[in-house]
Amino acid sequence: MPDETKSPSQHPPQGDSKPSAEKPAAPATPPKPAAVATPAAKPAAAPPKAPVPTPTPWDSPMIAKLRRTYGSGIEPLTYAGQNYIVVDRSLIPELLYVLRNEEKFDYCVDITAVHYPQREKQFDVIWVLYSFPRNERIRVKAQIADGATLPSSVPVWPAANWLEREVYDMFGIKFEGHPDLKRILLPDGWQGHPLRKDYGILQQDNQWVQINLGIESGQ
Repeated sequence: MPDETKSPSQHPPQGDSKPSAEKPAAPATPPKPAAVATPAAKPAAAPPKAPVPTPTPWDSPMIAKLRRTYGSGIEPLTYAGQNYIVVDRSLIPELLYVLRNEEKFDYCVDITAVHYPQREKQFDVIWVLYSFPRNERIRVKAQIADGATLPSSVPVWPAANWLEREVYDMFGIKFEGHPDLKRILLPDGWQGHPLRKDYGILQQDNQWVQINLGIESGQ
């Protein structure tokens, strides 16, 4: 009689014959790095200040010659590459004639002024001169008090006519012997001189504006 007992491999498994698939484990979340304190930004270093040029003595064969004649009446200096001579007011116009006739500064480029109201002698009057034969430019500077006058340079350089009129117009400085000293930029009758430091930037002659333009303000 045959053995009916089957081997385990012959008996079908109970239930689902397929083994259940296992889900892969979720990857572990890496820990967050600890916060690192950011160092406070240092303030930017201020850029180094450029050196302020200061006047230094100026010497040359021409200056040596002028010193022998005028001594302490002149102070030759150089500033930021510009040569100039500070002269006593009493040497004007004599020194200007010497510079034109003997030193060949034949071209008066400009005459201007600067106002320093805190000084006793409030004004610097400046002649900018050029020599074509020497190819050289210099400045002559004289200090005068408010209300003081200077001899006109028109006999030395005729072109000084309009230059002195502009200085008179803007600063109120008068030049003795000028052939026709009157305003050149502002109208006749205008009150005040706009390039003086005590003349406000918005200041104007309201009376002149009202009379001549028929308005309250020219601004």
